[in-house]
Amino acid sequence: METTDFQSAYELERGKPMPGKNHNRIQHRLNVELAKRYDQQYDFLPEQDLELPTGRAVPDLAIYPNLTYDWMKDTVRMTDPPLTTIEILSPRQALTDLTDKIQAVYFPAGVKSCWIVIPPLQTVHILTPDQPIATFTSGLITDPATGISLNLEGIFK
Repeated sequence: METTDFQSAYELERGKPMPGKNHNRIQHRLNVELAKRYDQQYDFLPEQDLELPTGRAVPDLAIYPNLTYDWMKDTVRMTDPPLTTIEILSPRQALTDLTDKIQAVYFPAGVKSCWIVIPPLQTVHILTPDQPIATFTSGLITDPATGISLNLEGIFK
């Protein structure tokens, strides 16, 4: 299978473009930083399939209040909406793909906030259903829906 065939199969299966090295690094850094600070309060699920009443999606990270786990029976697709989704713009992805998904799938299903991370510009935008978009280019990121705060420089190091 050629690389383009693999990429196409991945993109069809996951419903999103294949991530690059920068995307993967940011996803890892976010997961580590979030878990270090908020593991007692939240669970952070990377690439979790969501089957919401408004549609299917696979955010780069989904943030839930602490969940219970049954190690003998796994859940492949979550049907409860997360509190927050984090989407990292991939190299071959349009920003409107993410904003459309937020408006059509996440917010109508009850997601409280959505982060869009734009690697080339080293920015994070936090969208909520009822407040203006908050844009962060340095310093502390604060999510009004969860109270989560992270240092932007810790994500892009």
